[in-house]
Amino acid sequence: MGRKPEQYSDLDLVKGCLKNDRFSQEMLYRKYFTPMMRMIQRYTQEQDVAMDILNTGFLRVFKKLDTFAFTGSLEGWIRRLVFHSLSDYFKKNSRQVYFLELEDRDAPLQEGAIDKLYFEDILKLVDMLPDATREVFYLYAIEGYTHVEIAEKINISVGTSKWHLSNARQKLKQLIRTYYNHAG
Repeated sequence: MGRKPEQYSDLDLVKGCLKNDRFSQEMLYRKYFTPMMRMIQRYTQEQDVAMDILNTGFLRVFKKLDTFAFTGSLEGWIRRLVFHSLSDYFKKNSRQVYFLELEDRDAPLQEGAIDKLYFEDILKLVDMLPDATREVFYLYAIEGYTHVEIAEKINISVGTSKWHLSNARQKLKQLIRTYYNHAG
């Protein structure tokens, strides 16, 4: 039986892909399929849509692979390209983003406020969050990591991860109210 995709180094896979080696392309796709799909499924539960976004994202990866300079992680670079495909899908289809799960115990948003925000708008608001809070929010709400995974990844406790997510939700609700009042 052959090796699992995880057993191939990123460097070897990239080199193979750059030579247009189909096996290397398949292994790269398989190696990063699950984390990319998990990120996409935070935005859509429609399997056909998720697969279209994922495949479009990987097409970008393969087309731009010659620009990857190994200055950061390959997974992070792939994640950005797939995320751009996700963003493009929502822009192209003029769909609002409903990924932002705001806690019930907080005061409700003004009727229709979240409906007027688009993907791009919400990302701009997320960028306004404090660094640590923004990082946890991205990892949880956008990239699909669990609190346990986040805690391990950025060396914080699970409780601290949950606090940052709650804090992000509260701050985003405030930012959405402000945005809606100025935009509406």
